[in-house]
Amino acid sequence: MSLETSTTTRSSGPIVIAGLDGLRARAGTKLGVSDWVDVTQRVVTTFAQLTGDEQWIHVDSERARNGQYGTTIQHGFLTLGMSTGLLWSVCTVSGFNVILHYGLNKVRFPAPLKVGARTRMHAELVEVTEVSGGAQAVYHLTYEVENEPKPCCVADVVFRYYT
Repeated sequence: MSLETSTTTRSSGPIVIAGLDGLRARAGTKLGVSDWVDVTQRVVTTFAQLTGDEQWIHVDSERARNGQYGTTIQHGFLTLGMSTGLLWSVCTVSGFNVILHYGLNKVRFPAPLKVGARTRMHAELVEVTEVSGGAQAVYHLTYEVENEPKPCCVADVVFRYYT
């Protein structure tokens, strides 16, 4: 499953953070914003089939049209699952042999992400600590929804970098 992005593109590629020193230097800073991503029914339906979460609010456009949001909505975990790819479109970290998604500290889904909408992710590097053989970084991610006042997802994700 690939992300379907709009024709709007970023003016430059991802920033490159060089090793532990680069991570430390960027701690506490905003890293940037991803490209816009179109929310399509095809991707939502595929995710529903892969995960077994085929609740009508995600896959039944006809029923959802008369529901609370007027359309189907993307799964929160699909939005969250996009975090790695979108983060890599904002920044990459060099100087390590292994990069692992280590987990999540906090996740919230404050607003629905409707099919037909567009979203993009804002990334901030909030904390860097040394761990045996490498470093741990916590990124604060906020998913903006175009023309909506509230984000659809706010999450603190943790990566480990090993040499």
